Amino acid sequence: MDSSKHTELANHAWSVADLLRGDYKQSDYGKVILPFTVLRRLECVLEPTRDVVAAEAAKYKELEGFNADSFLRKASGHSFYNTSTLTLKKIAADQHTAADNLRIYMAAFSQNAREVLETYEFGQHVKKLADAGLLYQVIGKFTDLDLHPERVSNHNMGYVFEELIRRFAEQSNETAGEHFTPREVIKLMVNLLIAPDGDALTLPGTVRTVMDPACGTGGMLSAADDFIKKFNEDADVELYGQELNPESWAICRSDLMIKGQDPENVAPGNSFNNDGHGRRRFDYLLANPPFGVEWKKVKEDVEYEHKTLGEAGRFAAGLPRINDGSLLFLQHMISKMKPVDAQGKGGSRIAIVFNGSPLFTGAAGSGESEIRRWILENDWLEAIVALPDQLFYNTGISTYFWILTNRKSPDHKGKVVLLDARDQWVKMRKSLGDKRKELGDGANGRPDHIGDITRLYGEAVNAARDENHPMHAKVKVFDNEAFGYQRITVERPLKLRFEVTEETLTALAAAKPVQKLADADAFVGAVRTLLGSSWATKSEAFVAMKDAVVAAGLLWPSGAPFAKAMREAVGVRDPEGEVQRVKGEPEPDADLRDFENVPLGEDIEEYLKREVLPHVPDAWIDHAKTKTGYEIPFTRHFYVYEPPRPLAEIDAELKALEAEIQGLLGEVTE
Repeated sequence: MDSSKHTELANHAWSVADLLRGDYKQSDYGKVILPFTVLRRLECVLEPTRDVVAAEAAKYKELEGFNADSFLRKASGHSFYNTSTLTLKKIAADQHTAADNLRIYMAAFSQNAREVLETYEFGQHVKKLADAGLLYQVIGKFTDLDLHPERVSNHNMGYVFEELIRRFAEQSNETAGEHFTPREVIKLMVNLLIAPDGDALTLPGTVRTVMDPACGTGGMLSAADDFIKKFNEDADVELYGQELNPESWAICRSDLMIKGQDPENVAPGNSFNNDGHGRRRFDYLLANPPFGVEWKKVKEDVEYEHKTLGEAGRFAAGLPRINDGSLLFLQHMISKMKPVDAQGKGGSRIAIVFNGSPLFTGAAGSGESEIRRWILENDWLEAIVALPDQLFYNTGISTYFWILTNRKSPDHKGKVVLLDARDQWVKMRKSLGDKRKELGDGANGRPDHIGDITRLYGEAVNAARDENHPMHAKVKVFDNEAFGYQRITVERPLKLRFEVTEETLTALAAAKPVQKLADADAFVGAVRTLLGSSWATKSEAFVAMKDAVVAAGLLWPSGAPFAKAMREAVGVRDPEGEVQRVKGEPEPDADLRDFENVPLGEDIEEYLKREVLPHVPDAWIDHAKTKTGYEIPFTRHFYVYEPPRPLAEIDAELKALEAEIQGLLGEVTE
């Protein structure tokens, strides 16, 4: 079936919008059109076995407590069924009974089909349409839509339904980006995810499983299915997903159902605290999770799994900050990779869309850094691809594909590809939300960004880059260790001189060990007799102050807390002052403490000698505080210096603007 046929069928279904206008908002048309399309498809698929299923249902009806579900599925030849002899055509024939008969018809579906339609709040829309006198007309429109499998295959039905989903998403611009990823972005993502396995996919008897833990309306799953079928139309592709938003879950489940997939494979709920696929593993995993969404609602469950289950759970590597759960999604997906056996067989590939934050957020030792460390030290990160900004419906920021696998090619082991595709875009004729750019696919004379990026990616991953490729400079390959660093703590000694001034006396009077003295005021008064005095060493200062206190007839308190309070009160930082010591070792000055990131593998003492000691000769490294961190500073690796414009050019431009403004002001005053 060609694309014009898909469009024709989608246009027929969407023409119902003409009936809905006035009673429904434009952004709500899809809430009627999508479930009725599903209903019509299910009816067409079940038509050949309708009477057989009805007869089978009648046979088991009298058996109290007997679950005939498996027998009815077998009779229908599908994973769903309907036990009624009603049809949409019969229901539309009488507008007065249409609503009641449609409810009866709906109730006769198997539970998995009923659940999907109920999630669309179908019953509510049936009532609304009936009250408006539109129900029988809407049903009538859909009875004219021929969606029988012999005319529209499951594969082609998917195209029709995806076109309807796209139109619905575009009508609902305010939420489209949350549940709908632009088609050309999905196409590129699936290319990068699956293309490296092209040869293996052509083998007879190929079976592949694909999972999206934030599947939205199912666009990525459908694209993965299409891609694999292009290599091998006989391949058995099983699609799985999970979705938090009920409406999106229903759309995705509908999409899979009408393609002949098992709708039970799409689980509802939050992947973090209610993993809908347990310990199941998949060949391919892909996702476009929400950017920067906090995970506070599932905090207790996630932290429990992190602390209690450890390596047996999904989040052992670390937890990101509470306001961004992106890296939780990635850990969840990694937990579902198939293991690689001793012969190198098995394994999985992952593709996920992130904003820039997961690349670098979090210092060494933080949850984000530890997750990046875990991924890189396990050699799972294959590549990161930077995409143009303004590519998605609900955000204009730059985004990135992360591609991971636990079965890297021999030439790529221990390495990561960075591919900069930020300038690969064409401007859209009409903006959709924040989406103003799109990736060209080579059609109608447009640039083939998707093809170029895919080819370049394949060359880079296979260590066969063409230096004459027009995007050659857009690719860089690094060793995993290049993204690691040691966060060292550089200390400098605390140096003090000692003096009694009004400022130090105020600090002395405020010190808690002094305030606890029975004669605190007299004690401070005794030290005040030394106002204006200063000493080079702590011992000299303490001897002088003790003599003054004793001369006043007071006791000089003992104990470390008191001595520390006295030093902090009368001690003043001075680069030429006395080095303070603890157990014979220099005491570090917290105010002078500094941190340096030293590339992983470099000798930190050599770094200290080269980069620090020439400037501060008394510095040292506190090795106990050294932490290993990982970050991926993508933009730094592709930074291109642009020299500032000549001053003469800027000055000439300013003068020209000034003259233009004066001319405009003159026109106003005339």
